[in-house]
Amino acid sequence: MSYRSIKRVLGETNLERKCRFLFGASLFLLLMGSFLWYGKRTAEIFYEHNPKTGRLLVHTIMMHHWKHLETSEEFKPVVEELIKYFDKDDYEWNAIRPESNKPKESQRPKGKFERELLAQWTAAPPPAEGEDAPFAQREKTVLREQTLPNGQTVRREVAEYHYYQPVYIKSDCVLCHRITNGNNDLVEGDLQAIIQVRMPLEEMQEAVNKNLAILLATAILTVFLAMILLYVIVRYVIVKPLNHLRDVSNEISRGNTTLRADIHTRDEFEDLAVAFNRMLQQLLDSASELRQVNDNLDAKVDELAQANMRLFEMNRLKNDFLATMSHELRTPLNSILGFSEVLSSIESLDDKQRRYVDNIQTSGRLLLDMINDILDLAKVESGKMEMHLADFPLSEAIQAPCDMARPLAEKKNLDLVTFVQPTTEPLHQDRAKLQQILNNLLSNAIKFTPEGGRIEVIANRNPRDQLEIVVRDTGVGIAEEDQQAVFEKFRQGQTDMASDAMTREYSGTGLGLSIVKELCKLLGGEITLQSELGKGSSFCVRLPWLREEQPKLDSPLSEELHELTKPPRAGLARPHVEPPVASETANP
Repeated sequence: MSYRSIKRVLGETNLERKCRFLFGASLFLLLMGSFLWYGKRTAEIFYEHNPKTGRLLVHTIMMHHWKHLETSEEFKPVVEELIKYFDKDDYEWNAIRPESNKPKESQRPKGKFERELLAQWTAAPPPAEGEDAPFAQREKTVLREQTLPNGQTVRREVAEYHYYQPVYIKSDCVLCHRITNGNNDLVEGDLQAIIQVRMPLEEMQEAVNKNLAILLATAILTVFLAMILLYVIVRYVIVKPLNHLRDVSNEISRGNTTLRADIHTRDEFEDLAVAFNRMLQQLLDSASELRQVNDNLDAKVDELAQANMRLFEMNRLKNDFLATMSHELRTPLNSILGFSEVLSSIESLDDKQRRYVDNIQTSGRLLLDMINDILDLAKVESGKMEMHLADFPLSEAIQAPCDMARPLAEKKNLDLVTFVQPTTEPLHQDRAKLQQILNNLLSNAIKFTPEGGRIEVIANRNPRDQLEIVVRDTGVGIAEEDQQAVFEKFRQGQTDMASDAMTREYSGTGLGLSIVKELCKLLGGEITLQSELGKGSSFCVRLPWLREEQPKLDSPLSEELHELTKPPRAGLARPHVEPPVASETANP
């Protein structure tokens, strides 16, 4: 199983199963590893004990030889007791003798291994006094006859352990043999024989396997009992407090905020429960504070809405007042202008009288322009301004306002230059409002450009299918902090860094650029400004080349407050005045 598979299985398992699985697997591997190592080590100890057993059996065999040669009746019982102590039943032995001792056929070496041992130990000197005799060992598979319970005899292979130890002639051996049988041919230090002890390994292997089985069974039983104990510990020590916290959080999520975690384990779970309760109380306190703040905010919003309604009503009344008063003022003002024109046609007037009549006409026209500006702004803000869309050439719409403004520019010795991109497709817009925008921009440029300056009017069709009109001058410029304020009503920008914003250096109502901005929105476009104080300004108007028909504008606030809306009224016609003198606003 790959790491991702294990991770997926554990990730989809709850905490209880996960703990049991991880702990059980770890404990099983640990116990199995330790018990297998212990079983292997036990088997090694068993096999390491074989040479010691073989050495003891060689001593037993030599005691049998001693018993056979012992002539003292008093000492024989002692020898027999020693033989009983060291002797065991499940072994066989044989003596392998060198050729010098004239061995029997059964005492001759069998196989290469035994011949090499006989030659090696014959040539080797005997061990010194107090040293253990050398030995050799091997495991060998032999065929043995066995009688089954039914009496049948079969031959099968069995594993045997063979132990070899040389027996050298000592001084005691020479003396004993000389006394008992008169043998004077023995020489001290010669190899008398090699004792071969054969022991079956089957019983030993069975004992090792039995021991290993017991160890494995013990390991499995230990793991099983440990899993049961772990189940109890995890269930009641870990999972139960967590389930309690989960149940409490679920109840709180359902709205039962009075419930609290109740864990008394005097450990980290109790600390967690205390922290959980503290966090819940803080959340409830914060929610209560937020609820209070929201209530206060709702009250403030209601007050603000009522104030906005009052302001809307006051603004509507103001617009109606301005529109009504401006309309009422235009009638006597037109009469004054009419009579002044009649007076100016009288040939008998002297120069002083004619100058007075000209002043009346000039002031009347300025006053009429101001009134018209106020009327236009009131109509735009109240949503009463209407569009009259038509197809017309771009060059004519741009050239006419420039021609009307040229005498004023020449009077101040200003260079007025016009660049109009030749186009074959006519412009579909409101011609009068487009020219009114250009008139106001040219009026501002002429007003705020010193003598000897330059004014450029550039009109073209940009790649976004828009009419782009740029009016650029070399006038006084507008400070950066005033570039947004110049589009507000009754505002003019500062013409130098030290001027007071409340002091008007140039005459005018300050409505020109406000009207331009509102007219641009009405025609579906926008106006932008780039200016630097003392270097001049550049106004850029972008309008759709083909303006689509739109319904009359309504104030967004009036749509929300239906009770304050009034039926739209027809726009008032604005008399044509030549040359146009637009309302004064700070020019970029």
